[in-house]
Amino acid sequence: MPAGAKPALLADEPQSTARAGHFSNAQIAALFAILVAIASIPVLLYPWPPLGDYINHLARMHVIATVRSDPDLARFYQVDWQVIPNLMMDLIVPVLQRVMNVYLAGQTYTIMCFVVILSGTMALNRQLYGRWSVLPLIAFPLLYNSVFLVGTMNYLFGIGLSLWALAAWAALRERAMPLRLAISTLFVLALFFCHLFSVGVYALGLFAFELQRLRALRGRRPLSFLFERRGDGRPPAIIDFVACGLPFLPVIPLMLMSPTWTLRWDFNWELNGKLSGLIFVIEVYSRSATVFLAAIVAAAAAWSIRHRALQFHPFGWVLLVVGGVTYFVMPRVMFDTYMADQRLPIALAFMIIACAPLDLRDDFVRRGFATVLVLMLAVRAFEVQSVWHEVSRGTTSFRDSVRHIDRGSKILVAYADPDNGDNARELWLMHAACLAIIERSALVTTAFTVLGKQVMHVRRNYRDRVDTEDGTPPSVKQLLQPSILTDDDEPPYWANWSSDFDYIYVLFTGTEYPNPDPARLAPVYAGNRFMLYKITAPVADAADWQSEPPALQRFARFHVRRVALGSLQRARAAAAHDAPSVDP
Repeated sequence: MPAGAKPALLADEPQSTARAGHFSNAQIAALFAILVAIASIPVLLYPWPPLGDYINHLARMHVIATVRSDPDLARFYQVDWQVIPNLMMDLIVPVLQRVMNVYLAGQTYTIMCFVVILSGTMALNRQLYGRWSVLPLIAFPLLYNSVFLVGTMNYLFGIGLSLWALAAWAALRERAMPLRLAISTLFVLALFFCHLFSVGVYALGLFAFELQRLRALRGRRPLSFLFERRGDGRPPAIIDFVACGLPFLPVIPLMLMSPTWTLRWDFNWELNGKLSGLIFVIEVYSRSATVFLAAIVAAAAAWSIRHRALQFHPFGWVLLVVGGVTYFVMPRVMFDTYMADQRLPIALAFMIIACAPLDLRDDFVRRGFATVLVLMLAVRAFEVQSVWHEVSRGTTSFRDSVRHIDRGSKILVAYADPDNGDNARELWLMHAACLAIIERSALVTTAFTVLGKQVMHVRRNYRDRVDTEDGTPPSVKQLLQPSILTDDDEPPYWANWSSDFDYIYVLFTGTEYPNPDPARLAPVYAGNRFMLYKITAPVADAADWQSEPPALQRFARFHVRRVALGSLQRARAAAAHDAPSVDP
């Protein structure tokens, strides 16, 4: 580290906040506001951001807000508030929906996630160095990442809250222990209801922070120093270190009270995909845009290090080691949640960025840094906006198809190709049918209603007709072939699809997709990569696909280039769990 660049935290004397070579607080605040506005453009332009799970979550928000006033929704769904570590969006968006529509409420929540994450990064950096720095603003382009594309909305909010929790801990570290532990406990409780993994992110960051502090306090002293009572009357350093885990104790009874505890045995570790999880931090849609942004950051970092303008807090090095080991040992599936390990690197990325300040002494260089920063975010925003504009033709087509569905209908979702769903541009399509919950008050088989993971459940009369295990929808081939069951097997929820449902969405259809069952399926709408059929009673001499209207055939032949993104394929856990039933 350059001479005189000792970080404020754990230093002998705090650094001055008015050193030359820094942006003023007003300039940093103005730049932050500009970057928030730029980052929000894609979200604001599209009421339905084409994210993987987003529309499914948004449908649940709509049910929570309107189930008491919508008899069709009340016939299918019920809301059972329970102690579940996955509730932040459920607590915020329905409240916002009281003053705005559900789509605008979802957009507002997404932008809130952006603001909480970036402000938390800046606040943590402020506590580590004793002054505001412009460098954490380089995290803005990372707001759009592959984990965001999947639509993990509660976890995203939890990342920001965990950053604020670490910043508060750093600010109160030398204050009275009861105050520090009380504030930390409040953050742990809030993080628990954001997402269970966000509690782990805070615990990991706090462990690395305290480990570095323990190392700094010991210095060159013998190991016995950690067990000796200090001269100022405070307890031994090792006791102080262990006490930092006390705020996490309430998580134990909360988990024992939660139905999520019934999912504890569902875990799976995979080595394959660990490297992809690191790439998810910077990659969104375009590989060339990712390389371009990475090259700019690498060049800027090399220049800053050469001119001794870039520093790195010792806490960051410990965090890299602890985070790397944790990432390697984490399972891929944990508590019936996929991508458990691949979600960690993006949270660590924001923490690591917070560990670096920037010292720019020349006005021209400072203006250049601000220009490059805005350019980097503009490139990322343009990349996302251009793809979303292309995808919006598909989302608009899907919204048009939903208008052909009768209110209060029951909708089955099936795949034309069971191996699809691995294209980043088509992630939105996997749960698109949940739009019918919002627009037509329908029952949709793919809605998230897993006991222990969501508070929205399907009423008993319809529970055996939907996927309650967050699995993969059936293929058309499975629908048309009779299932071979043993005496101990239960029939799948689609076993009686021709009589239990009113409509069926067939997703990931190819060009010239034929009607798979003309006797029972009447085409209603042919879209880009999907078909909507109305389920009818068997009719003799049913017309085949060649007799369907030419316009319908033309729409079905519309084709979009496919881009592989195999690592993002949403594999679902296949094991069933003995979760308690919920009566209406």
